Amino acid sequence: MNQKNSLGLNKCFLDLDDPFKLFEKWFDEAKKKEINDPNALALGTASKTGVPSVRMVLLKGFDKNGFVFYTNLNSQKGNELKDNPNATMCFHWKSLLRQIRIVGTLKLVDDKTADDYYNTRAYESRIGAWASKQSSILKSRDELLNSLEKFREKYNDKGNVPRPDHWSGWILIPENIEFWLDGENRIHERLKYTKNSTGDWTKSLLSP
Repeated sequence: MNQKNSLGLNKCFLDLDDPFKLFEKWFDEAKKKEINDPNALALGTASKTGVPSVRMVLLKGFDKNGFVFYTNLNSQKGNELKDNPNATMCFHWKSLLRQIRIVGTLKLVDDKTADDYYNTRAYESRIGAWASKQSSILKSRDELLNSLEKFREKYNDKGNVPRPDHWSGWILIPENIEFWLDGENRIHERLKYTKNSTGDWTKSLLSP
């Protein structure tokens, strides 16, 4: 018989007042069991006219302030976020039968944070940040390959490739975080943390 937490949910929900601590526990389990990219998430954004868009990105860091990913600032998502910083993230870990949904607003990380992460990337990934005009139309694949070669020649010192001004990170500052566990007959278990006006988190059970 499965043990339950104080709210009557599966013990995997624990009894934590801080959703970041629960996220860390679930994320650690996903890193052990997900075969590919446990840090992959679906990022939902919307244009200033409200047209939605979603794509997969990789989580590159998180702490009590929020959840960080990196991208070309002139990409579709980058341009949408400049106009409308409201966004949502969804992690789905099939190996654990769990999801986490996060809703909040995005802001750019500071330059030092972006520089520090950029400098950990492989050389070809740093070159790619220069060469790819993300989301723009290519006349041919050769246009991209030629751009890559041009920047390899320009930055041939692999230890010294500066971060482009158009490439940085966004941090999602959450307003609510929902933890979801698959249940038999679609009677799922859902726990939602919502940040109140004082900055504290309140918990709510949600019906499946």
